[in-house]
Amino acid sequence: MSESRHRDELKSCRRIVVKIGSSSLVHPQTGRLDLGKIEKLVRTLTDIKNSGRDVLLVSSGAIAVGRSTLGLIQRPDSLEMKQACAAIGQAKLMSVYQKLFAEYSTVAAQVLLTRVNLGLPVTRKNARSTLLELLSIHAIPIINENDSVSTDEIPEVQTFGDNDRLSASVASLIDADLLILLTDIDGMFSTDPKVDSNARLFDEIDVIDSHVLSMGGGNSGSAFGTGGMKSKLEAAKIATENGVNMVIANGNDIDNIRRILNGEHTGTLFPHR
Repeated sequence: MSESRHRDELKSCRRIVVKIGSSSLVHPQTGRLDLGKIEKLVRTLTDIKNSGRDVLLVSSGAIAVGRSTLGLIQRPDSLEMKQACAAIGQAKLMSVYQKLFAEYSTVAAQVLLTRVNLGLPVTRKNARSTLLELLSIHAIPIINENDSVSTDEIPEVQTFGDNDRLSASVASLIDADLLILLTDIDGMFSTDPKVDSNARLFDEIDVIDSHVLSMGGGNSGSAFGTGGMKSKLEAAKIATENGVNMVIANGNDIDNIRRILNGEHTGTLFPHR
């Protein structure tokens, strides 16, 4: 199947999960919320919902927002402080989302998950039922790792990624057609574009083999996020093996969501198997 055919298929996706990383939600100079970008994200997701499609948002940012609220210049070292930042930041972040979605007459629902929730049959079934019910009443679920009680998203304790694998698990759980990972680069490159000007952007990757995984490097993220390319490739493997298309794209331009859904060659596409 040709690359253009894969891209054309994205136009007909009816259930979409969008994941946005911490670095795409805050001003890099201050670590404070970029309200203009968040407002555009909210408007775009609401418009997708209004077109008759289901949309879910997996949003990082709780620790970054909590850190900014407390006036912490450096990322906290202790697990307890990171979880405290998450507790403070999650409430503030959700408040912003709910206020902005309400401006467009849309209900936003907070769903906090852990790997345990998605790993046990009973809680996994309950999580699926809740998310599908929220979609049936035309709400937009906003999902995050429950950082205040879970250590999965804190890389010093357990490498999990900045909600990347969580978003892929959620997309698989609710039979999504497409997962869009918004990050701080344009997609998957042959080498790190931040250090190699000759790095080549891949339009499409059909097979996630050991060679592709080796190009992902480590899991180090930005000053405000925790997920690197390795975690995104792991997410792509989860998604595509469960029948979900995935695209990695630059979250600094929220219009990339529309371009992807229009079948344009934006970001790197991982077509489902």
